Amino acid sequence: MNTLNNTKVYCTPKQLKLPIEIEKIIEISDPVYSFSEIIDCIDLTSHFAEKGCKTGRPRYSYSNLLKVILFSFMENGYVSLRQIEKSCKTDIRYMWLLDDMKAPSFATIGNFIRDCLTDTIEDIFIEINKVIFEKDNVDLTHAYIDGTKIEANANRYTWVWKKSCITNRDKTFQKVSEIIEEINNEDLACFGIKIEKRAEYAIEYLKEILKQYAEVLNIDVTKFVCGKGVRKTNYQRRYEKLVEYTEKLTNYAKHINICGEKRGSYSKTDKDATFMRVKKDYMGNDQLLPAYNVQLAVCDEYISALDVKQYASDMDCFIPLMERFHKNYGIYPKYPVADAGYGSFNNYIYCEQHGMEKFMKFTMFEKEVKDAKYRDNPFRANNFSQDENGTLICPNGRKFNFKYSQHVKGNNYGRTEEVYECEDCSNCSFKEKCCPKAKHNRTICLNHELTSMHEEVLKNLSSIHGALLCMNRSIQAEGTYGIIKWDKSYKRLHRKGMENALLEFCMIACGFNLYKYHNKKLRNEKCA
Repeated sequence: MNTLNNTKVYCTPKQLKLPIEIEKIIEISDPVYSFSEIIDCIDLTSHFAEKGCKTGRPRYSYSNLLKVILFSFMENGYVSLRQIEKSCKTDIRYMWLLDDMKAPSFATIGNFIRDCLTDTIEDIFIEINKVIFEKDNVDLTHAYIDGTKIEANANRYTWVWKKSCITNRDKTFQKVSEIIEEINNEDLACFGIKIEKRAEYAIEYLKEILKQYAEVLNIDVTKFVCGKGVRKTNYQRRYEKLVEYTEKLTNYAKHINICGEKRGSYSKTDKDATFMRVKKDYMGNDQLLPAYNVQLAVCDEYISALDVKQYASDMDCFIPLMERFHKNYGIYPKYPVADAGYGSFNNYIYCEQHGMEKFMKFTMFEKEVKDAKYRDNPFRANNFSQDENGTLICPNGRKFNFKYSQHVKGNNYGRTEEVYECEDCSNCSFKEKCCPKAKHNRTICLNHELTSMHEEVLKNLSSIHGALLCMNRSIQAEGTYGIIKWDKSYKRLHRKGMENALLEFCMIACGFNLYKYHNKKLRNEKCA
């Protein structure tokens, strides 16, 4: 009797087979090992406060979530939430970091970043730096400083200009005065009432005028007419004009308040972003784009401190960056090296007060060093000779007499400059070379303290040490931006708001330092 062979095969040629130890699959030179070497030295749980217990499934481990996020930023520079989710499901290194935890969804990762990392990412960045700096013996006395404009996640044609708002507000004030004049002459004259006119009008004052105007003339807003074929009364027309101007002034006040004192513009779709000129002008028309000013201090190729500001000038960013540096490490760098955007009287005085040498170029540094015609020009005020009394003498032998001292706008240390005027510029043979556009006697402004500071900076940067520091700044600070913006293709922020921009760039800085540590470690092992 023949028996049927009913043997069933319960395997396929593509069946997944993994070794018991996952580490055997990952190469020994993989960056995940360098990542774990640093992260395992940090107590991550101390950065996340315990919250009340809720019913439902157990929550994900915050430490494991942070590990996969930072490792993604280490590998990619910037990575989307969905890409992190995909890596957790398909990449065995992420599975190893998750430690048998189920792969989180992109929503879970996004909620964790928003709820837990916004307040703690800076502390985590400092903890990572302290471990790396100790292992790599990083020198914190030399800090190479640079800034760049990163385009914000905002629409490009949503600008609000502060000066335009102020101009239109002043025009609206004049129109309000004209309406009030009409009301006083034509509507309220018979009642013996007169509304006070002002140069500027508060919103509450205009609302009170509308209220009193309606009460005195018994105006019923519900009976106002509109549309074709109807004629508005003078009362209605003036009342509606006042309402329109009140709404306009309210909007102007709102725009000016959002801009604040230091900003001249903002974007409607990201109110913290300011319109600036970015280096990559892909529109080709030199157009301002909504952006943030990102500042970095680099020590031995690592990002040691970072800051995100709303204003374009680098001069105003130096002191806050150094304060962050001091907050992170308890010291100030002895040699802060920066380009010409940072050299100002405020910053030089700040360096003197905190024991830092002056290695920041000033605005005309390149011309002072390279342009002999400009440097040795006898008609420059700095090159004027002096007599025995200290009086300035021009090349034609005429004296410049002191007129007055004036305060310099935007100065935090009481800086003043002296104004001098030539005793007589008439019939001067050097008029065309000295001051061709001056209609009267030439006047010059000098600040001897700032001039002596510029001379000290020139001396510092002209030395061998200064030349090496300038070269290192070009390599390290600008090279850091080169890696982040070009090698890692990070050209634009993905989060809105200054707080979220700082969060995003802190995660990028954490990934960059871990990436830099891994590369330097491989180079050292190869050399050994």
